[in-house]
Amino acid sequence: MGSEGPPAVTIHVTGFKKFHGVSENPTETIVSNLREYMKKKGMPKGLILGSCNILETAGHGAVAPLYQTLQSAISEKDSESANSRRIIWVHFGVNSGATRFAIEQQAVNEATFRCPDEMGWKPQKVPIFPADGEISRVRETSIPVEEITRTLTKKGYEVITSDDAGRFVCNYVYYHSLRFAEQNGTKSLFVHVPLFLTIDEETQMQFAASLLEVLATLC
Repeated sequence: MGSEGPPAVTIHVTGFKKFHGVSENPTETIVSNLREYMKKKGMPKGLILGSCNILETAGHGAVAPLYQTLQSAISEKDSESANSRRIIWVHFGVNSGATRFAIEQQAVNEATFRCPDEMGWKPQKVPIFPADGEISRVRETSIPVEEITRTLTKKGYEVITSDDAGRFVCNYVYYHSLRFAEQNGTKSLFVHVPLFLTIDEETQMQFAASLLEVLATLC
């Protein structure tokens, strides 16, 4: 067959439903429309868009379906020849006070919800994984966040690198995903987006598509 370059990267994407104070979550729209958007745009070579799921904005409510999709992706990988496919998880969440996109470097083993989640849970200084030790425990993504931020900035997007994903459901999901990725040889990334009132829907769709293309190139 000869040299065929690196194996394709499969990117699975999640967003969130509405929650307290955010009646329309832009990430639900982005993730729901992403497959059709990228088909029209033209899927970049070497990129396979996997599952696109919308999670409840609730710690326990999000984690159960998250693990189902994480595990199904691993099962698909195992059914193929060894290392024939690279897998990345991209989680989108909204920061209603943000004016730019934020690529999150890490998650912290702490659940301190500023308001009850959509299932009424409001933990305070609770470790997400008690087995991981203190709430100060940090897990970092293996994805080159700084390089991705620079590349997207050059493409004209207002984007920064962040080392604080908060302590609400976004951080909660990211910590679970990073832990799973480390244990299963995959990669995980969380991205915070502003409201559509701040950065319009079309620009955010363009950003999401550009992010996936950059990930397929750099990871």
